[in-house]
Amino acid sequence: MSSPGDQTDRSGAAAIRSVLRIRPFRRLWIVLGVASFGDWLGLLATSVFAAAQVSGSTAQGAAFGGVIAVRLLPALVLGPVAGVFADRFDRRWTMVICDVLRFVLFASIPLYALTGASGGLVVTWAAIATFLIETITLLWIPAKEAAVPNLIPRARLETANQLTLITTYGLTPVAAAIGLAVLDRSVRGLAGGEMPGWAEPAQLALWFNAFSRLATALVVAFGIKEISQRQADERVHAEQSMFRQFTEGWRYIGQTRLVRGLVLGIFGAFAGGGIVVGTAKFFSASLGAGDAAFFLLFGAIFVGLAVGIGLGPMIVRDMSRRRWFGMSIVLASASVLVLAFAIHLSMAILGAILVGAGAGMAFLAGTTLLGGEVADEVRGRVFAVVQIGTRLVLILAIALSSLLVGVGGSRKLTIADLGVSVSSTRLLLLVAGVAGIFAGISAFGQMDDKKGVPVLADLWGSIRGRPLMPAEPFVSTGLFVVFEGGEGAGKSTQLAALAERLRGQGRDVVVTREPGATGVGERIRSLVLDTVGADAPSPRAEALLYAADRAHHVATVVRPALVRGAVVISDRYVDSSLAYQGAGRTLPVEEVSWLSSWATGGLKPDLVVLLDVDPRTGLSRVESRRQGADRLEAESVAFHERVRYAFLDLAAADPKRYLVLDASRPAEEIAAAVGRRVDEFLVNPAAIVHPRPAHGPDTTVQPELSDAELVTMEHPT
Repeated sequence: MSSPGDQTDRSGAAAIRSVLRIRPFRRLWIVLGVASFGDWLGLLATSVFAAAQVSGSTAQGAAFGGVIAVRLLPALVLGPVAGVFADRFDRRWTMVICDVLRFVLFASIPLYALTGASGGLVVTWAAIATFLIETITLLWIPAKEAAVPNLIPRARLETANQLTLITTYGLTPVAAAIGLAVLDRSVRGLAGGEMPGWAEPAQLALWFNAFSRLATALVVAFGIKEISQRQADERVHAEQSMFRQFTEGWRYIGQTRLVRGLVLGIFGAFAGGGIVVGTAKFFSASLGAGDAAFFLLFGAIFVGLAVGIGLGPMIVRDMSRRRWFGMSIVLASASVLVLAFAIHLSMAILGAILVGAGAGMAFLAGTTLLGGEVADEVRGRVFAVVQIGTRLVLILAIALSSLLVGVGGSRKLTIADLGVSVSSTRLLLLVAGVAGIFAGISAFGQMDDKKGVPVLADLWGSIRGRPLMPAEPFVSTGLFVVFEGGEGAGKSTQLAALAERLRGQGRDVVVTREPGATGVGERIRSLVLDTVGADAPSPRAEALLYAADRAHHVATVVRPALVRGAVVISDRYVDSSLAYQGAGRTLPVEEVSWLSSWATGGLKPDLVVLLDVDPRTGLSRVESRRQGADRLEAESVAFHERVRYAFLDLAAADPKRYLVLDASRPAEEIAAAVGRRVDEFLVNPAAIVHPRPAHGPDTTVQPELSDAELVTMEHPT
């Protein structure tokens, strides 16, 4: 069992690799990254293209700003009902149809310009097409957001959101701006003068945007069929009217305390960011700086947004995401106060970065909680409210704050030779910061799931990492080997082969299993695997039963055997709980990990042999060799896919302890690879050190092994 710092790492390279290993999500992320680059390119290109069709600075300014403004109008018109489409219709085909329509509309803008129409008509059509594109986008966004939680385990939802948000709002906007500038210089340099209309950089960018949407439609239609997983009560949705679904969605948000707090908290965080953006130009003037300072403050907010989304989870680690959400809002609001009292540009830039970081962390934590806590049948409507609401709140905050700061005047006071501007800008920032702090504290109080635990101590403990208990010490000269894998992976066959090999060498071998190795365990096994229907244990009860079996198993079988120097070979151990109850049942993995650590006294296996098998192949093996299936074998393929990815995540986090083998290979080949690895441990007893703490970094020194010695044969998934 790897340490929780590895298991529950919600960010970093290991977590990102584990998410990208999930094929449906990986494909979706790649095409969405390309499409996001195209969208930002299209946003810039559409505005530049429209401005180029008219003459005169005033007309060009109006055309540029008008096309941008048109992109915001659909949220007012269609926003309230967009989520109903995501919950009512198949999300995959909703995305496909929307992307095909966007391909047609984006392509129509440069095509219409090639017809020789006047500049005014081209600008008009660009505005109409943009309005239609944004209207369709409002249908596409909630369908995509509601579908993602069904593609990945809940434990990896935050990492998936991190990856998507950083790509969409961090990497692709910058890449689009640079790409358009490079394209413009390159094309004009090659043309050496006048060039045909179709070769204009803005038109080429629009073509790229169009075809990126067509590519997304094709990949989603033919390569990510998992998005078509329908809601559980599909028949009920079909019978309900769209109006009833609309009212029920809003009623759900209003009556569900957690969701209401999340939605209002996200809006508050973005309102604070909008106020900073809206007042930035006036604020830079109050500091005696010019437009350059305004651009710095504007950019600092988005730098902070990326920092908060990218580094936030790495800092707070396993802290409750409900608590982190409220604290992020307080951070963003307190940072607005830093701006209100800033006396120098450097102080203001720091405040803007912190505002962005707080808003980014709140948005990440909020969307992750919504994805994990909101039922699938209403998720589309909730995400529609969040996505559309954040747009409107941001724009309204920018517009109203810009208007209000012009109402009051500004007087310059000199305090200890410091130039301090007391103005309506600073007063507005002060009021917004104080209001935001109260809102954050209120959200924290409503959502706090660790009442009575001091906040700062909780945060510091999460940052440092905190073991549940010290490992239980004991003297051992034995070897603990565990076989893990999904149903039908061939664990029993390989376990028997290894036991026979070791007994042939004259070694003391104890073969055991979980659950059911003891009399107590056999009764627990019957409860968790054979009890069905209404009497079946709930997911949490199931996890507790497995922990009870494991505690008795370790105390009465495993530890005594290791103390006398035996080789203990177990069919399943802690990793099965992390995979089946954590990922499969979607319980919090860190809680299952801590529970198992307490049950075992921190005992970790020396070697985990993971037999990796495609769930469909494994389940077909099980079905062919016996009649009927237990509760776990009878679960859906999606359940077993989550289990498989969880096992691979654990192996990736602690590669020296794991031997990952392709279970589809010949049994003799697998047995030989396992035998070679076990022999390495037996000829080097110094590498076996008990106990190894189940929490915190593993300080056991083990020799580096070459790729050939690892004999790792993972699937290229």
